[in-house]
Order: sequence, then C-alpha cells, then structure tokens
Amino acid sequence: MEDPRAALAPHPEGVLVTVWVVPGASRDEVVGIYGGALRLRVSVPAEGGKANRAAAALAAHTLGGRRGEVVAGHSARRKLVLVRGVGPAEAALRVAAALGRG
Repeated sequence: MEDPRAALAPHPEGVLVTVWVVPGASRDEVVGIYGGALRLRVSVPAEGGKANRAAAALAAHTLGGRRGEVVAGHSARRKLVLVRGVGPAEAALRVAAALGRG
C-alpha cells in the first residue's frame, strides 16, 4: 500500500485529496491508497451528484476537515476533493489512522 501523502496536496483553504470513488457499495468506507488516490466506497449510487456529495463528506470526515467539495472529476471515478480546515500533515496522520497504520 502507498503512503497516504501521495494523495494529498496543500491548498490555501485546506488540503486537496485525490480520491477514487466506488459508488453503490454496501457501506461508506475508506479502503486504502492506490495509484496515488484515496480509495473510497460510498453506499449511494452515482446519479444526480449523490456519490460526489457522499465522497466529499467521507473525505472531510476522514481527514478531520470542516467540509469537503469535489472540485474536479465530477463525472469520473477519480476526483479531486478540497477539504477545508485541515493541513496536509494532519490529513496524512488521519488517513494513516483510518487505515490502521497510525
């Protein structure tokens, strides 16, 4: 498994996180880091922006930020999410803890 920092980039308002979203899963969960992206499973279907909202919320919760917003890749599985209120160092620690490596 890759280093959690591979999926994170600093942003003036927080941190940008590259995510790979798998919609329609049995539950919302963080699966790991693969190909430089945080792999997320969300229980909602990929219709009407539901999966984007769920992925942004899950990313924000996992990284300890206030709010998440998809800023690129709205119709793709690979997305860029801006998580406000957290820096890259803290976010990396939170991802490692969520994956049982912290």
